[in-house]
Amino acid sequence: MPTGVAIRDARQQLFDAAERVLLDAGPNALTSRAVTTEAGVAKGVLHRHFADFDVFLAELVRDRIGRIDAQADALRASAGTGTVAEHLTGALTEVFESVAVAIVGLVISRDGLRALLRQAGSVGIPVLAEATAMIAAYLTVERDRGRIAADADVDTLAPTLIGAGHLLFADREGTPPGAEAVHKVVTTVLAGVLREP
Repeated sequence: MPTGVAIRDARQQLFDAAERVLLDAGPNALTSRAVTTEAGVAKGVLHRHFADFDVFLAELVRDRIGRIDAQADALRASAGTGTVAEHLTGALTEVFESVAVAIVGLVISRDGLRALLRQAGSVGIPVLAEATAMIAAYLTVERDRGRIAADADVDTLAPTLIGAGHLLFADREGTPPGAEAVHKVVTTVLAGVLREP
């Protein structure tokens, strides 16, 4: 791209390009050159908007966490409708069919990125921690509505569902699991606490 040509929403264009690289080739292929090439912009564009590549990656992770926050609002709003298992099947699929699995690999593989995220207040493994909080909040609302047992330990059920979901979707190169496989995991984990037909 010629110098001096304005790029509309360059940050989002770079984030979307990074996501495509992550999904197509994995965390090891994610470089500033790969991102700018995928975005169709000069390499300097990334460095005009971000201090360095780890800062860019930290912003990418925070941007994707924002998507989980929006999903969490929608999931909580769905409480009391449909079935708990259907909602959780959809939520896990939405989290893990996105770039979340690749983001987890990226965070694990880059010390500088992990340090930046910790400095910004992240705990645990970003994306997985927020997804766990989303599931726990939803289960709490459903417990309050009586759709799961009053003594259900949502603080154990939520990470169990996230861990099982992550394992189902972890093979980036394999065929993603179908809704039936995800639903089976959800109903198995919740077997003792579901109170709906």
